[in-house]
Amino acid sequence: MYNFYMEEALKEAKKAYEINEVPIGAVIVKDNIIIARGYNLRETKKDPTMHAEIIAIKEAAKFLGGWRLLGCTMYVTIEPCAMCAGALINSRIANLVIGAKDYKMGACGSIINIVEHEKMNHKINVTYGVMEEQCSAIIKEFFRKLRKKGNAT
Repeated sequence: MYNFYMEEALKEAKKAYEINEVPIGAVIVKDNIIIARGYNLRETKKDPTMHAEIIAIKEAAKFLGGWRLLGCTMYVTIEPCAMCAGALINSRIANLVIGAKDYKMGACGSIINIVEHEKMNHKINVTYGVMEEQCSAIIKEFFRKLRKKGNAT
């Protein structure tokens, strides 16, 4: 079942790729139903908070009619950053399934681990490496393309 939902998150990442956004996608699942989707829109919206995870969290909260995402699972193609990890804790999401780790910005185990930190008031169950090769490949291709154009930031 993990692969089905991660494939859906990859579809979201591909939407970002097509509009020259960093290709990260996320879906949120409750009771085996996708209730929210998101992909990066930072460049498009000129807003540093428009990460796939934040967009999906907002959509899920709207769908559920409250900010607590109890019993929900997020599937995300790339490990969340510190901002997104904090939002996941604040939303009280139960589970996080990550495609590929992020060794530059990852805040769910790669650099730091906010979502499982012993002093946080909420901990998230984390699963790593679901469809890791596919999740890693799309982001590597995106940055390879940017470097060829000379636009890497």
